[in-house]
Amino acid sequence: MNTIQNLMTATLKTIRGDATMQEAAGRMRDEKVGSLLVEREGRIVAIVTETDIVRKAAARGADLGKEKVEAIMTAPVASIEIQRSPQDAHDMMGDLGVRHLAVTDKGKIVGLLSVRDLLVYFKSVSEPRITQD
Repeated sequence: MNTIQNLMTATLKTIRGDATMQEAAGRMRDEKVGSLLVEREGRIVAIVTETDIVRKAAARGADLGKEKVEAIMTAPVASIEIQRSPQDAHDMMGDLGVRHLAVTDKGKIVGLLSVRDLLVYFKSVSEPRITQD
């Protein structure tokens, strides 16, 4: 059985809660990721996503260069245990309405799984059904 351990990103991308939203957006662009885990005193306490920046800040006209990540971050971080299946992760994302899950091993965050990771996985295990001309 495939587990999400094979799909997750093991290198955790973090940012401080007192960083600006503009810093977070720039880091996401530079690192080509859609989220950053928010760290405080060496512990992961939340997540900030590109969707958070757009819906919770930019849409209300926030000054992204001044306002802090902690104003829009989501806590606690939705998580799933490392031995769970890709289908479990898919179902959890759908149920919670999230696009990112922290992956835990005995309660410790060891990776991050995105909806994009799942799309790549499900594409690799499915039979082609749609063709292009």
